[in-house]
Amino acid sequence: MGCLDIPNETVFVMEMTPIKFGVGATAEVAYDAKRLGIQRALIVTDRGLMQLGLPERVRRLLTEAGLQADIYDDVHVEPTDRSFEEIARFIEGRNYDGMIAIGGGSSIDTAKWARLYATYPAPLMDYVNKPIGKGQPVPGPLKPLIAIPTTAGTGSETTAVAILDILALKVKTGISHPFLRPTFAIIDPLNTVTLPPMATAYPGFDVLTHALESYTSRPYHARPRHKPEERPVYVGSNPISDLWCEKALEYLGRYLRRAVLNGMDVEARTYLALAATYAGIGFGNAGVHIPHALAYPIAGMVKRFSPPDYPREEPLIPHGLSVIVTAPATFRWTYPADPERHLRAAQLLGAQVSGLNEAQRREILPQTLLTLMRDTGVPSDLGALGYTGEEIPALVEGALKQQRLLVNSPRAVGAEELRLLIEQSFEAAPRT
Repeated sequence: MGCLDIPNETVFVMEMTPIKFGVGATAEVAYDAKRLGIQRALIVTDRGLMQLGLPERVRRLLTEAGLQADIYDDVHVEPTDRSFEEIARFIEGRNYDGMIAIGGGSSIDTAKWARLYATYPAPLMDYVNKPIGKGQPVPGPLKPLIAIPTTAGTGSETTAVAILDILALKVKTGISHPFLRPTFAIIDPLNTVTLPPMATAYPGFDVLTHALESYTSRPYHARPRHKPEERPVYVGSNPISDLWCEKALEYLGRYLRRAVLNGMDVEARTYLALAATYAGIGFGNAGVHIPHALAYPIAGMVKRFSPPDYPREEPLIPHGLSVIVTAPATFRWTYPADPERHLRAAQLLGAQVSGLNEAQRREILPQTLLTLMRDTGVPSDLGALGYTGEEIPALVEGALKQQRLLVNSPRAVGAEELRLLIEQSFEAAPRT
């Protein structure tokens, strides 16, 4: 068969951020800023990290090297269109030639938007993904961004997506484009040792779902062919992303419990940071699917949940919790698409998969997830997050807006399937 007769995609793309990894790597930030041509930097962070002193330490390292640096410390715990617009107003007229994001995904995603606005100013909704925004492409390369993650979670230091809540719509969405990917990442496990247990667990489960969703996503070769300029950021599971995801799952199975139970366990922190980076590379190219699509309305519609170890200024469902709570039901449902891949994922997480009958094989990955959630004190029930059956239609409606994610599902998914998965994510739900 000639290549012109092949209806599906035959090409996939792997892009990744250059990384500096290791205990104490933060001390080299000035060298890396100079190497990237940064002379006047904006450090983007949050007030909690300001209290711990890391942003001031980074600014001191920069100024001692002859560079200028200001600090913006008003990053929202879960960024919103309002918080993105606030940093856009802050940077107007200040002529920063580079940015340094210090924090979790919220700080890094906020900095991604800030450098986009600083380089190509336009209304936020012009860049927000369709159908919520206009989905206009980023016109060209952006000013340098160094990402210094302080959580092992989002993998935002390696991805081309910036996530935010649209307050008026009560929905989470994003801006996606290869130019959003940070220029460089400094991953220092010492920056995570002060995280309390649940601020370790929730991001850790974000890592886990990144790896699982990417590993089980609709393969690149099962998708329509694209012109190079039209190929999406998320290309589907592929042999290279699979390698990163498998190693991330292995490290999570070994080290997530340890890092949650003992934050000063530097070995566990190191391997959890590696897992976050590996999964970020994997999902940043392959893509995520149903749990993340459901997570956006779950987090966006929160009414009364206040997680431990997080600010209590307002109700909040941390992103990692919003994705993992529907993961057991999801991976029970996606199992028929590729049983061996689901079994392999459970095995990498530490489950014994030999000698199982078919019913046990289908259930082993969901049960492995539920056990890990229980061991780390993470809720596994939408009811525990304040939801009731009355909100199911609105949750379905919100998830259906995430077509860029749902298209990655290994099985075709619509409103009825989403409703079923949400229902099964309540504690007393029957298993089918």
